[in-house]
Formats: sequence, C-alpha cells, structure tokens
Amino acid sequence: MTKPSRPGLDRPPTIAVIGSHGVRKSTAVAGIAAACARLGLRVATLGEVIRTSPLGHNESATPAAQLWVIATQVAREIEAGAGVDVLVTDRSVVDNYAYYRRTAGDDDPYSVEGLVRGWAGGYRRHLRLLPDVPLVADGFRSPAPAFRDEIEAILDRIVPSLVPADRLVTMAASEVTTDRDWEPVVAGWL
Repeated sequence: MTKPSRPGLDRPPTIAVIGSHGVRKSTAVAGIAAACARLGLRVATLGEVIRTSPLGHNESATPAAQLWVIATQVAREIEAGAGVDVLVTDRSVVDNYAYYRRTAGDDDPYSVEGLVRGWAGGYRRHLRLLPDVPLVADGFRSPAPAFRDEIEAILDRIVPSLVPADRLVTMAASEVTTDRDWEPVVAGWL
C-alpha cells in the first residue's frame, strides 16, 4: 500500500478515536494501529493527553485546564505525526472541546472553536464510540454515569458541526474488542 497523502496539509492522515471516557477508545486505537502496521504503514499512536495534564480533570476541571489539553493535543499530534504514514489518536480536539465546553457552562471563554474547527478538518477519519458499556473505575476518570452522559450530550451537539459527515464513523463501544479485525475497515479509510 502506498502512503496516503493529504495535499496542502503538513500532517499525516490521522484517525481519531473519540467519545466520552470509558468507551474503549484505547482498545480501538491499539487495534487500528496494529492493522495499519500489518498494511505496511509506518504508524504512530497518541494516548489521551489529559492523563499528563498538570491541572484538574473530570468534574473539577477548569476552562483553563481543558484549554491546556486542546493546545497540548495539537502540539503532540504534530510531534507524533512527524515521519509516519498514519497517526492514530486516543481523542481529538473535538472530544477534548466537549470537555472544555462542559467546564465553561457550554460557552467558549478562550475563543478556541476556530482552532478546533480548523484542526478537526485535517483528520482523515473520526471514529466516535458510543457508550453502551458500563463505566469501569480506572483510578483516573470519573466513574459517574451522569458526567459521561453530560459529555455525550455535548458531543451530540458539537460533532455534526465540527466533523464532516463523510469523515465520521460511529460504532457502539461494545463492538470494540481486542480480537476485532480492523484491517478491512482501516484499508477503506485510507
């Protein structure tokens, strides 16, 4: 397979796995990256940026903390995408923007929507995982179903305006398993 290209963009094709927390994004990222490697592509992955944040998270996050996450997401995608054919991310600026909007009462106090909109337009594919699995406490993310539901409601509102319909795929989280064959799906996306 030849290297996929995106004329005019200085970044590799990027597959972003998005959704609220606890929807098996990390499992999907690992499977998609492995499929890319089997297709002969140089692939890099980027984990959840929030896990490295020096600021608050979950229900105690502030707009400034989530702004840090969005800015760091972009910077790390640029870094991770250098010299690879495909980048697979655990989150994108879009779902990070949902958490930001939640902290700000569904407002945009730092006017970052333009950045989010512009950066989101460069993703090859957004795979949105929908929560049909119970939350599992991992010691980091909130185990509160109401918090996850709140994020999902914001995603329902913002995703249609930020992600082109032809680049959005939705899937139930329960469909993501460690033995899922992602290769045919990924080949169609690239």
